[in-house]
Amino acid sequence: MEPSSSMYDEASTIFSPDGRLFQVEYAREAVKKGATTIGVKFKGGVLLLAQRPEYSHLVPVSSLEKIFRIDEHIICTVTGLVADGRHLIELAREEAQLNRIRYEDRIPVKILVDSICEYEHLYTQFDGVRPFGVVLLVAGVDSRGVHLFSTDPSGAYLGYKAICEGSKSQSAMTYFASNYAPNSSLSEALDLSVAALQKSSKKKLVAEMIDAAVIDAKSGFHLVSDEMIKKAFGK
Repeated sequence: MEPSSSMYDEASTIFSPDGRLFQVEYAREAVKKGATTIGVKFKGGVLLLAQRPEYSHLVPVSSLEKIFRIDEHIICTVTGLVADGRHLIELAREEAQLNRIRYEDRIPVKILVDSICEYEHLYTQFDGVRPFGVVLLVAGVDSRGVHLFSTDPSGAYLGYKAICEGSKSQSAMTYFASNYAPNSSLSEALDLSVAALQKSSKKKLVAEMIDAAVIDAKSGFHLVSDEMIKKAFGK
């Protein structure tokens, strides 16, 4: 009697006959159900934009934090299981501070992302654990330039010029492929991100449900003002 295909998803350490890790694929499905997040490089920096989830009119919008500061030169946003994301963010913050203690210098962005993904990869190799059902968009500026990375539940990561993760992300990526222009300004990057977000959503979006932040070489980390977001939505 041949084993059924369902037995291959009992643990993240079991490969199916066609080379798949079902638990990792299930983690990616959790990401697809998460709130939409966007990262776009512009001249000198990176814009991160995240859609706040709609819970209830009893939940203050300001309490729905979607963009997190890891260090003075690195920020990130998460989509998927937020609790998993917060755990990885705390890990990233610890790594950044340990690097300052050891080397008296800021951690390079790629080195930090590599540490996060190495930790995520460990959770695909042992029984009794599950992959993290979250994707992090990590943006930062260091001596090597401006960086935007997207992590994967498997522990892999890629650098991007523009990326969208979460619910309805494919239509936004199609829009980026046709409309992204290198060396754009911050306002142009914001307009592009808002347009891509609207393309990926069937519902009418409002500026109040958007969280946006910038990291750049000149002024570091700062939030995008509500007025600037409303202006982008008005176009």
